[in-house]
Amino acid sequence: MLTDQQEILLIAIALTELSIHCERVDPELSSEAWQLAADRLVDHDVGLAPTSNQIQLLFDE
Repeated sequence: MLTDQQEILLIAIALTELSIHCERVDPELSSEAWQLAADRLVDHDVGLAPTSNQIQLLFDE
């Protein structure tokens, strides 16, 4: 079972992946996905240091 913070990180990672993969095909969608990922992290007060630690924990499970 994921914690709320881990769930937020997974969604942000997925949106970032989407942004990267559709950058050439649909720049507007890419930009929107990137902004949604950033907004989600800011809205839930997820900082960079905890993020890198939490991402590692996601892959260790």
